[in-house]
Amino acid sequence: MAGIRSTSRFAEGPPISTRSCSADAQKFQNQRCGWQSPVMGILWLVIGILGGAFDPPHIAHLAVAQAAYDQLGLDEIVFMPTGDPWQKSGYVVTPAIHRLAMTRLAASAAPYFVADDREVRRSGPTYSIDTVEELGEDCVLLVGADALKGVWSWNRADELIDLVSFAVVDRPGVAREDVDEGVLRKCTWIEMPRIDISSTEIRLHVATGHTARFLVPEAVSAYIETNGLYTMASS
Repeated sequence: MAGIRSTSRFAEGPPISTRSCSADAQKFQNQRCGWQSPVMGILWLVIGILGGAFDPPHIAHLAVAQAAYDQLGLDEIVFMPTGDPWQKSGYVVTPAIHRLAMTRLAASAAPYFVADDREVRRSGPTYSIDTVEELGEDCVLLVGADALKGVWSWNRADELIDLVSFAVVDRPGVAREDVDEGVLRKCTWIEMPRIDISSTEIRLHVATGHTARFLVPEAVSAYIETNGLYTMASS
């Protein structure tokens, strides 16, 4: 899939959200869009971007995406697999063709989840600012508190913070106030149970002869097995 569906704005007149929003979501939309809207919801269309290597995508990714969709009244959640993850130097990622295929399978779990391949297609290191500028939409970046705490190490961080808001998931040992101050309080915290699982742990689990089933979506588990990913033979 080359682009994002259902996120264009109207050329004339106020943009209209297709969703009814909770009070918390309405408050977020008002803050994000900079103006008050009626209860029935005349709003800017806002997309959430969940980026990552997705090597593989797992149940925690889906849980974060669903929580952001529900709590913030977003119109769509875009799963954005990275092409060349510059912050993972020294780590060999699975070829993009497999990570994109697994991401598409994971995103098929809900009609408001979309897999986007633009970062995989882009040459050179993957930077969030380039993606946000290319999309040209109101964007909310879904990110863990540990990653966002280091946002000022990101490429053109000051410009990125000006352009987007952040939906943040708690991480152990990271204080919310530190993150809030670091991004000029342009973030909203996602409330959800902690799911202690990572792609790294899943890869190691499969490499030692176990199945990824129930740690990843069923279709992703089948893809991993069919293509022999993460086994000792594929390393």
